[in-house]
Amino acid sequence: MIDEFLASRLGDVEEAVRKAAAVEIMPRFRQLARHDIDEKSGPHDLVTVADRRAEEHLTAALTALLPGSVVVGEEAVHADPTVYEALRREAPVWVVDPVDGTRQFVNGDPAFCTLVALALRGEVLASWTFAPALEELATAVRGQGAYLNGERLAAGSPRPGDELRVAMAHPLYTSEHDKAVLARLEVPGVAPRPCGSAGLEYLKVARGDVDALAFTWPSAWDHAAGLLLVAEAGGAQTTVAGEPFRIDRDNVLPFAVGRDEATALRVRDLLRGDR
Repeated sequence: MIDEFLASRLGDVEEAVRKAAAVEIMPRFRQLARHDIDEKSGPHDLVTVADRRAEEHLTAALTALLPGSVVVGEEAVHADPTVYEALRREAPVWVVDPVDGTRQFVNGDPAFCTLVALALRGEVLASWTFAPALEELATAVRGQGAYLNGERLAAGSPRPGDELRVAMAHPLYTSEHDKAVLARLEVPGVAPRPCGSAGLEYLKVARGDVDALAFTWPSAWDHAAGLLLVAEAGGAQTTVAGEPFRIDRDNVLPFAVGRDEATALRVRDLLRGDR
């Protein structure tokens, strides 16, 4: 069933993602009223009416495209954390972040995106990263490559001798312990900075504009689409335990993503305190 779907319905998924953005997100961009914005865990963890409506739209559209599938979406999990358990079950799962970069969206910054990934038993099979305000759509299918607006992506490798450009978990969302771990990246030859939208940072690695990422949180909706995109562009990833990050298990954090394996391993070693 999944193979047939991947062979024939990917265009329908793209259409659903574009329509959700056109109907529920873009009409609200730079048009939000104060009552359209709520806090979740605190003042830096925001949700808007666009997040909620877009996730509802995608949930209906995606499950209709693939009968028997379920959705693990950021807002649904916030309302009911048990929804996350679907990642460990047998049904195909759509992993959805309706507005990745809500802080940017609220501030009128176009650097936000919608993330959708299709997974089965923890393996991400296809992904869509759509930045409607930037008019960028990145897609990936396992074993078939990664593309941005129809052009194939190749992450490549950093040039020898250049500083490593590393986007890392933003301090607004990072514990004191994790800040101390991330501070290990502040060494000669590495240029760390706080990340913005996780989905767009993954895209920057896949296109070679950023060398590596260092993340300290496990939320599948932030990582599923991007991890496949980077892998299909030739990149690599690893947790500090030396195992691949998977969306269907409890991972040892943090984890590193790189344009190539050597870069991912170098960032991992720094995060572990190895020099």
